[in-house]
Amino acid sequence: MSRVAQLLSTWYGCGYFPWGPGTVGSLAAIVIAVVLHAYLGAGRPAFLILILILVAPAVWASTQTARLLNTKDPGVVVVDEVLGQWVTLLGASALNWKSWMAAFLLFRIFDIWKPWPVRNFEKLPEGIGIVSDDIAAGLYGALILYIGGALKLY
Repeated sequence: MSRVAQLLSTWYGCGYFPWGPGTVGSLAAIVIAVVLHAYLGAGRPAFLILILILVAPAVWASTQTARLLNTKDPGVVVVDEVLGQWVTLLGASALNWKSWMAAFLLFRIFDIWKPWPVRNFEKLPEGIGIVSDDIAAGLYGALILYIGGALKLY
């Protein structure tokens, strides 16, 4: 089971990238979203379904990997970035290159900055803390992306 947990928590190896694994995980989430949108017409409802389906397995896998590595929030765990990135995409009123880029940048900013109360979610136990702070950062990103769409910025 630990191999399955590591596979999911590292988002199929993205977390092992030597520089900026969280950024690589976020980029993988954007690439998946672009492909799903281009070939299946996926939008906000599809991203929400993916998030809901993956939250519990992500928490489980993050917990298992953190325990295995004996670290509170291992850098190799990037499934949380994937979910947070998709949460940010929920705020997009249109899906085009500008919104993809804005979503990516906004999520990365809020994930790194961790404004209040995002940082507080990190204090939750194990995988819940690992995943929930990125979902909270994604909510900030979604809000700004939504406002940008309402102002016709993309």
